[in-house]
Amino acid sequence: MNIISTEIPNVLLIEPQIFSDSRGFFFEAYNQQKFIDKLGITANFVQDNHSYSYPNVLRGLHYQIIQPQGKLVRVIVGKIFDVAVDIRKSSSTFGKWVGYELSAENKHQLWIPPGFAHGFLVLSDIAEVLYKTTDYYNPQGDRTIIWNDPDLAIDWPLKSPPILSAKDSHGQLLKTAEVFN
Repeated sequence: MNIISTEIPNVLLIEPQIFSDSRGFFFEAYNQQKFIDKLGITANFVQDNHSYSYPNVLRGLHYQIIQPQGKLVRVIVGKIFDVAVDIRKSSSTFGKWVGYELSAENKHQLWIPPGFAHGFLVLSDIAEVLYKTTDYYNPQGDRTIIWNDPDLAIDWPLKSPPILSAKDSHGQLLKTAEVFN
């Protein structure tokens, strides 16, 4: 696998090694020993999540203040613009974001450690996103930062206003949100 460092330390873009032939392809989406040896990621994944979304759906920016989750994100159908925002006040990259196109075609994955808000925009007709988490979902700790926070200035590749859930349309600004120390 090829590991690409991002502008935010510990957020990693992962390009798996793909084995293709006339029958199709094969790749290891996750191998715990390789993640430990090559990436230094010793996280224990406890939950797999699968979402299905339509074009122009924007989900996020989500995080859990209780039971923070690290996420390993990949797309198995379609294409998304995936975003991680550092919300650790003690970090030198607090309030910074990175965004990458993840697709079924490129098979890239994004590792987002605990302490980050996460969101994505669907760029294709449909998108199926799979992500492993390092802790269980806890609804009492669920928080949302508004996707269009002017202080974050995320450059979402939008062609029209996004389709949002009620929760996502009422997210907090980073400056008023409960964040990590």
